[in-house]
Amino acid sequence: MQNRSFARNTWDGVLKKINGLFHNPYRQVNLNWLKLKYYKHLPNGKLRRHRLKGKYIYFYSTTEFLHGLREIFIDKIYNQKLPQNPFIIDCGANIGLSIIYMKELYPKANILAFEPDQKNFELLEKNIDSYGYSDISLHKEAVWIQDTEISFVSDASMSSKIEEGDSTTSDKVKAIRLKDYLNKKVDFLKIDIEGAEFKVLCDIEEKLNMVDNLFIEYHGLYEQQDELTNIISILSKNGFKFYIKEAAGIYLHPFTKQKDPAIPYDIQLNIFCFRN
Repeated sequence: MQNRSFARNTWDGVLKKINGLFHNPYRQVNLNWLKLKYYKHLPNGKLRRHRLKGKYIYFYSTTEFLHGLREIFIDKIYNQKLPQNPFIIDCGANIGLSIIYMKELYPKANILAFEPDQKNFELLEKNIDSYGYSDISLHKEAVWIQDTEISFVSDASMSSKIEEGDSTTSDKVKAIRLKDYLNKKVDFLKIDIEGAEFKVLCDIEEKLNMVDNLFIEYHGLYEQQDELTNIISILSKNGFKFYIKEAAGIYLHPFTKQKDPAIPYDIQLNIFCFRN
């Protein structure tokens, strides 16, 4: 009996490893094993396209594109139950993967999207046009705490961000005050604005009663941990329940405080906020 049990467990383990070798979660986004390997070795910077759900998505960075496919279409981080015709505000729309996902989930969704990076915005327009969606309003503007012009580091990636103060490496872009757009019920508000989320959240706090579901990608340093504490306090005071997941594994061994110096943050978290 024990020998048979040991043999069965061993065989089950072997089968599991074999299945793992051939398991490809990207198959559901039209990437077979061979094509996935090919994509992973493509250099970034050249305009490319991928067919998904019968239409083409255009992108420059294969690394970020695969990350976005995994996070949004495979792991489904924005999957949620909303009305059939929800109003969605997407702050930091990038090249539009989140919009495509939400429109596939809710075809009647009315979406207001902001993306200040010039090249990202060009791809965003191209992708939305490719899918032929209606009821989408795209704005080449940064989300901020006032209507102004602000310094913005544009590098056609997910890491483009607002940079306060003057900088030789940044451009001036138009910024809008998000608070002014929270004048009716918002079924889903997504805030992924590379480090500006704390100030924006503080500014819109008194309008959070207009928001049902909220997603925040928080970026911060250890020296800014009071920001994270304040964010959680703001969410609690305004009736949100929340669930927090690590958005990026920055520190493999956190006690050593050793990481890739190219990563500008110490903490990168996905905060999912919802009401009872």
